[in-house]
Amino acid sequence: MSQLRIIGGQWRSRRLGVAEVPGLRPTPDRVRETLFNWLGQDMEGWSCLDLFAGSGALGFEAASRGAEQVCFVEQNATAFAVLQQNARLLGGSAMQCQRGDALRFIENSPRRYDLVFVDPPFRQQWLEKLAPVIERVLNDEGLVYVEAEAPVTSLGGLRAIKAGKAGQVYYQLLQGGAA
Repeated sequence: MSQLRIIGGQWRSRRLGVAEVPGLRPTPDRVRETLFNWLGQDMEGWSCLDLFAGSGALGFEAASRGAEQVCFVEQNATAFAVLQQNARLLGGSAMQCQRGDALRFIENSPRRYDLVFVDPPFRQQWLEKLAPVIERVLNDEGLVYVEAEAPVTSLGGLRAIKAGKAGQVYYQLLQGGAA
């Protein structure tokens, strides 16, 4: 089993197992560092949703930095089991794991979040499927972080406010509201 390292917050330098699942791409340290520089290091009071959680790297990083709640959604049984194990290992009461389809979760969720991480399997048109519904789980000034195989300038009514590229992966932070 491979590992990832939490890079900031209360669990800084903690190593967590990563499930051996085809196509699973934990967000690299360098990209996570850039993202949390954009967001700010202190996430106290934030409510986060980690869709297509996979390794949970983004959600665990948010929880480590004080997020009030992090909900992980993962469909793959193997990845989900390791995600649950890591959440128990860290013991953070702010974390909950949901096994299931990301699109169904959004369509049925009564909650709204300050930040949604979207790192779906590539080349399966997940962003097109999420575009019409992603805003229904966002708080008024909520943000969406997206990793994709191509640049994403918009998603539904959201527009990119920050963007970068690492290797073959494009990452961007999107926000809706007043333009």
